Amino acid sequence: MSKVNIKPLADRVLVQPAAAEEKTASGLYIPDTAKEKPQKGTVVAVGNGKKDEPLTVKVGDTVLYGKYSGTELNVEGSDYLIMRESDIFAIL
Repeated sequence: MSKVNIKPLADRVLVQPAAAEEKTASGLYIPDTAKEKPQKGTVVAVGNGKKDEPLTVKVGDTVLYGKYSGTELNVEGSDYLIMRESDIFAIL
């Protein structure tokens, strides 16, 4: 997990997506054009939450989120997603 100088506001969470699968279960390599966007990642930074709703997730949690959730960011050569906590489906 890398240290970033981004502090999300309110109920937003910064997630580093997991790497896309390179091989299928049967051993076939997947070309870059056919790789699916990962739907899980690691929480890197969290906001303070809303006034009446503290955040459930914390830094270091592995989470599942929607396929088209969040906004993609590229900071110092690393890809991240910033999203609201409500876009997160589960903590693994």
